Amino acid sequence: MTRSTQNRDTPQGFAYALTAYLLWGFLPFYMKAMAHLPTLEVLAHRVIWSVPIAGLVLWWTGRTRDLRAALTTPRMLAMGMVTAGLISVNWGIYVWAVQSGHALDAALGYYINPLFSVFLGAVLLGEKLDRWQLAAIALAVAAVGVLTWEAGRLPLVALGLTLTWGAYAYFKKMLPIGPNQGFMLEVTILLPFALGFVAWQVSRGESHFAGGWADTALLLGCGLVTAVPLMVYANGAKLLRLSTIGILQYIAPTMIFLTAVFLFGEPFGRAQAIAFPMIWAALAIYTFALIRQSRGR
Repeated sequence: MTRSTQNRDTPQGFAYALTAYLLWGFLPFYMKAMAHLPTLEVLAHRVIWSVPIAGLVLWWTGRTRDLRAALTTPRMLAMGMVTAGLISVNWGIYVWAVQSGHALDAALGYYINPLFSVFLGAVLLGEKLDRWQLAAIALAVAAVGVLTWEAGRLPLVALGLTLTWGAYAYFKKMLPIGPNQGFMLEVTILLPFALGFVAWQVSRGESHFAGGWADTALLLGCGLVTAVPLMVYANGAKLLRLSTIGILQYIAPTMIFLTAVFLFGEPFGRAQAIAFPMIWAALAIYTFALIRQSRGR
């Protein structure tokens, strides 16, 4: 990668990243359309139909040899199993949240994600936090405390999404393979489990695939809505500054938040009215710190 693509924004990178975040922002509508389908069935088809799309991209870019090398390297395969497990749990929580009327919790989880990643970097990688980052993390923790106090329990959906995505991003960075190849490795690892579940459903007469044109089309489309945003984002991130990515990443959870409250009609009570502004303030502080660091470098 050239110095220019590392240290400045490019129109192509901005277009890629914006497209990915907008697609993720509209994803709740797609998942809500499958609210009548079992979460595990949706998850299985997300894996199955992502494989041909990711495989076609690797073939088009001439990277199939990288996948073969990963599948025959024990250490890389083991790391791929870890990231595959984490991303499948993350997908499962997200699908269930939207289907069952907890899209607002999903938005909260994805708002907290960048702050958790900063915390994870400090704890596991020894990265130093400045006072602005510490303040942002403290505000986010306080917001979670408000929601916990009001509900009498932890916001498990939000925390589940945050923890699984944060851990996924951490281990993904350690996976010595490109983002497109890594995604193909993950869905290849998950494929036998997905096919096994679908076969079990068919044997019990519980499969919705081929049971009607609408459900079949929705399940087939799971591959597109899963693979395309991830791979578009992976290519866009290489062509943008970290501070730009840091700002753009709020597009998707903001769209999910607005969709949950104004279109899905999910309850937005006193605790949410206190906690979400605290999260937004934390993200504003975090973004300020990110831009400040970027200018310093």
